[in-house]
Amino acid sequence: MRINNISILNYRNLADVDVALSPKINCFIGSNGMGKTNLLDAVYYLSFCKSAVTVSDNQNIMHDAPFFMLQGAYCSDSGIDEEVSCGFKRGDKKQFKRNKKSYERLSDHIGTVPLVMISPADNELIAGGSEERRRFMDVVISQYDKEYLNALIRYNRALQQRNVLLRGEREPDSEMLSLIEDMMVVEALRINAGRKQFIEELVPVFADFHTAITGGGESVSLRYRSDLNEGDLSALLRDSRADDRRLGHTTRGCHRDDLVMQLNGYAIKKEGSQGQNKSYLVALKLAQFHFLRCKGGETPLLLLDDIFDKLDSSRVEQIVNLVSGERFGQIFITDVNREHIDSILECINGEYKLFEVVTGGVELIKER
Repeated sequence: MRINNISILNYRNLADVDVALSPKINCFIGSNGMGKTNLLDAVYYLSFCKSAVTVSDNQNIMHDAPFFMLQGAYCSDSGIDEEVSCGFKRGDKKQFKRNKKSYERLSDHIGTVPLVMISPADNELIAGGSEERRRFMDVVISQYDKEYLNALIRYNRALQQRNVLLRGEREPDSEMLSLIEDMMVVEALRINAGRKQFIEELVPVFADFHTAITGGGESVSLRYRSDLNEGDLSALLRDSRADDRRLGHTTRGCHRDDLVMQLNGYAIKKEGSQGQNKSYLVALKLAQFHFLRCKGGETPLLLLDDIFDKLDSSRVEQIVNLVSGERFGQIFITDVNREHIDSILECINGEYKLFEVVTGGVELIKER
């Protein structure tokens, strides 16, 4: 999958942008705050129906503007043209369309335009809480497995219902709790199976990419930790009712799952340097890209937002060599340093376009 053209209106600080893109590599330079990340976020939005940066759609509208609009002209690996557009007006419901036809459910769009984004925010996968690592698994699996996504939606709905009962003034009805817990168990088993299979298949690919980037000498691992790996969830939920009632939320289930991330046998959160953490995360995301391409059938878009900071020149060179190869498709790269980008482009034999982003405007300055 590639995006041939993107049109942006009133999205964050991008007032009116229309960009024809290279099918291979697109580089965006500019000072901080000019809109480089916002442009990549617009591409991300057209894949996931939401921003990678903000939670509220109102925050994505340019100051004093009443709405934003995004439109992308895509071409699939098999040569089929696709148009994806989104419009959002303050106080209204967002409109998301594929080939001018509105979606009944936004979740139906997930996976249509597969995408992997690598950015400084990924450090939260290591430094943040378990919800960040669950989100990583969910974002990947949901792009190629619709039933997994639907199970996740149903599980979270049942979880919310259980929590409402737990927080009520009256003692929860045991039969109602049992009914909700049965629903949670059915969906949790599906989610657990999807996450377990994903991690088992991802780990060897992840290790290979890490070796390619670092030259070896370090070992990496991922271990999936879940209540469902330890016992029967029905019993765990039933036995925890009293404690959950006191706490006001559900303490057992796949919404508590986590990934144990290790470097050389130790928790990378405690042991990894900034450069080691960056190499770990880049390798993990490139493995995610490979996984999506194999499972989904379409080549994902790859967005690299200011990822070369904290990496030595040899690791940067290895990453560039990897992503510019035949295994990868269309790539977006942002950086504040023109010399840095020029050195990257010197290593690339294929097509590229170099853009400068200045106060929300985008100008093509070089192409091949």
